[in-house]
Amino acid sequence: MSFATLALVSGRSAASRLRGIDSAASARYDEPENLVEAAFLSGSEQGLAAAYEEHGPLIHTLCARAHPKAAADITQEVFLAAWRSRDRFDPSRGPLAAWLVGIAKNKIVDAYRKEGRQVPEINDPDGARVERVADGRNPVDRLADRLLVTEALGSLPDRPRNILELSFFEELTQEQISERTGVPLGTVKSDVRRGLARLRRYLEAAS
Repeated sequence: MSFATLALVSGRSAASRLRGIDSAASARYDEPENLVEAAFLSGSEQGLAAAYEEHGPLIHTLCARAHPKAAADITQEVFLAAWRSRDRFDPSRGPLAAWLVGIAKNKIVDAYRKEGRQVPEINDPDGARVERVADGRNPVDRLADRLLVTEALGSLPDRPRNILELSFFEELTQEQISERTGVPLGTVKSDVRRGLARLRRYLEAAS
């Protein structure tokens, strides 16, 4: 399937693209994210188009920040590689977005190697430099982690997302979060536990 065809398919509504996907493949999914994954795994052009529309902005953002001059080409390579190896995607191990990010990280590093260069310092979403650190991970890995955390938080319903943001960004204790939001402490603890599990799932799937 060419990317010209992909562009045409992507122009249709999500509902029309996903209509016609094998019902057995999608019957076990009931969330929009999982519906896209089911469509992708179906092997149809609509499935690839749905994945590209849903996750293309995330992949292009990563590529643009890590390798601005080759961002468009690398983004295309990511989706072509993902499409050719879609049978290796296992939804039980993590979401499609994270799996695609894992492919993108490798493609970005490969692009620099072909140019005979090391991955340089790059900027994270807030403009700060993502430096090389003692753990040996390159800046692409660290930038990808930050983008994935943002992606995972954005996939949560409003209440648990707000609770996790208060915990991470404002460094409030669970008791303080409960007092500020009026959410029972037990619910806060459950939301934090499930939210952290979701973040971990995203990060591990891209590693």
